Amino acid sequence: MALQTTIPVDIPTATPTGRDRPSALLRGIRRDPGHSIITVTIDVVAAAAAVAVGSVWAVTTQVAHPPLWALWLFVPNVIMAFALQQMYRRQMRRNFLDELAPVQTALAVAAVLTLGFIVTFITQASQTGITTTKVWVCAIVLITGGRFARVVIQRHLRIHRGSLAPTLVVGDGLVAHQLISRMRGMPEYGLLPVGILAASPLQIAGTTSVGDAISPDIPRLGPPRMIAEAIAATGAEEVVVAAEDIDDDELARVVRAAHRRGIRAWVLPRAHDAVGARARIDHLGGVPLLILPRVNPRSWQFGVKHATDRIVGALGLLLISPLFLTLMLLVRLSSPGPIFFSQQRVGRNGRVFGCLKFRSMRPPTEADATFELKTGAAPGGVEGVDRRTKIGKIMRSTSMDELPQLINVVRGDMSLVGPRPERPEFVELFEMQIRRYGERHRVKAGVTGWAQVHGLRGQTSIADRAEWDNYYIENWSIALDLKILALTVLTLLHRAE
Repeated sequence: MALQTTIPVDIPTATPTGRDRPSALLRGIRRDPGHSIITVTIDVVAAAAAVAVGSVWAVTTQVAHPPLWALWLFVPNVIMAFALQQMYRRQMRRNFLDELAPVQTALAVAAVLTLGFIVTFITQASQTGITTTKVWVCAIVLITGGRFARVVIQRHLRIHRGSLAPTLVVGDGLVAHQLISRMRGMPEYGLLPVGILAASPLQIAGTTSVGDAISPDIPRLGPPRMIAEAIAATGAEEVVVAAEDIDDDELARVVRAAHRRGIRAWVLPRAHDAVGARARIDHLGGVPLLILPRVNPRSWQFGVKHATDRIVGALGLLLISPLFLTLMLLVRLSSPGPIFFSQQRVGRNGRVFGCLKFRSMRPPTEADATFELKTGAAPGGVEGVDRRTKIGKIMRSTSMDELPQLINVVRGDMSLVGPRPERPEFVELFEMQIRRYGERHRVKAGVTGWAQVHGLRGQTSIADRAEWDNYYIENWSIALDLKILALTVLTLLHRAE
């Protein structure tokens, strides 16, 4: 099969010149292994600034301090500590909250190493620890700020400047096109699908291929063995192997062909539904084995989570009691009806409970149209005729109508963080239609969740919600709960229906 017969001739292959040079520069930055040059430079500059500010701080306080040149050992110690924590490893998407804890740990280690070297080999002056601490405090502010700026700038370049790495997808099945959909819908991951390599497309109803139905505009570039020609034709910088029917030998050839051209290859695990963030590789002799840690929703860790939920929920109700009582009064005055609205929802292990909200709508009338759920979308938001009261609109847009769910948390019906609960009639429907939907009921429903902080609120894709919810369960930790709560605060700044 000749390449020109399978790859469209309009795929750009020329090297950018003139006004396109900035994009060529961005391509060079993207292909830097681990983005190490930029990240190391930011860390070195920030650490050096911390030493400079800390030294000036020590001099201006007019106390005894170690030789200022010795404090510069802090800079290489920071870089070494970051490298040992693999903080220069390239990631598809950098998240500032994920980096926060390891950054602080590495800075503390670097400060201790610097102090230990100075005390052991240079001076044991009583103020050495105070001076080193000043440098450490400055580094916490400057290096953390530098890394935050890097994440923000990278996200801006990807979303608003189109700094996306051209990506080849090996595979033409459902999962492959799910990944293509994610690449397009979430540019912050930095991937732009430019072509598909597959031996034969997966068919729907024997006539239409999955790709034609989901991603009709992505060119088919031939079978996986043509990976080298496809890379040359498209200028691909990443390869994602998501072919569920590819054999091991062909998979190895695709990966080696990408590596020979300096291109990173991502490979979908065969048991991808069960692979969480804590999965790791071990070896039996020279054979790699993937270890999949078990998540047990009945473990003592989840028991601690549920007890903490009730305590924090009760404290939260106490702290917001003035606002809570004010909203109760406004709801009572807004229109006839009860203050609270209780709706049957499905929680852990399929148990039905009454999920509480502030009533935000007037009672229905005979003239109100019947709501019909869109195919593939979750119920929620404004369903049918807009019956929201004035205070109801404000509560909906700020999610304050959800505050009574803290009462559900105190009762033990819900958790602060978990999959959002759904109505029984929709649960029965979605379990038949949506893959792995029922698995989200392994844990308690939550006031907020991993899907919600990623924009899946209101009438959004229920399949996407199930995907995010099951990811949360498979990767649950106290740290992830704290991260979701922090992201929830940011999410509430955006108006919702």
